[in-house]
Amino acid sequence: MASDAEETRFQLQKGRMLRAAAQCFNQKGYSGTSLRDVADVLGLTDAALYYYVRNKEELVYLCYVRAADLGRDAMLRAQADGSDGFDVVLRYLRYHIEMIVGERGPIAIMSEIPSLKPDHRDEVLALSRTHSKNFEAVLETGIEDGSIVPCDVRMTGNAIMGSINWIPKWYHGDPEMAQKLVDSFPRILTRGLSAGDSLAEF
Repeated sequence: MASDAEETRFQLQKGRMLRAAAQCFNQKGYSGTSLRDVADVLGLTDAALYYYVRNKEELVYLCYVRAADLGRDAMLRAQADGSDGFDVVLRYLRYHIEMIVGERGPIAIMSEIPSLKPDHRDEVLALSRTHSKNFEAVLETGIEDGSIVPCDVRMTGNAIMGSINWIPKWYHGDPEMAQKLVDSFPRILTRGLSAGDSLAEF
């Protein structure tokens, strides 16, 4: 039976592997990435990766589950901290972007879900749909509490989520750009959404 220290080391190394894999998949796509590419980023042999995953398909599946988990964490934190619907939206975007460009990144873009085997594909699609519905529910709450102007929550949600989900495709680790994204992107994406005369500060 593994000790707590061994389990911690395993999880830390697995996290490093998933971040490295996300970087490779985002840059080269599923078909253009091999386990050797991921191993090279980590400074390991490709055989060492089989301690954590059975094949490339499982690796991209785990990357997508991790992306969904981090998005959910950002949403839960925003809902706990926010004062109204619009404030929750701003906080969610800021928290999620901080993850994408910060120490918890890179985060895999869910661009090749069809490449997954059926059970993995169904699970990832369910996670993605649940997250989208949760974001739409926040928009609806904002409309009801008067902090967000009436809008088509499905279209608005798709536009905003699509914008942040593709940040890993063009963000390449520049710290100055990272801070600009965290500070400016939430307000750019929500411009015109606030029912107030000025945007909330947080």
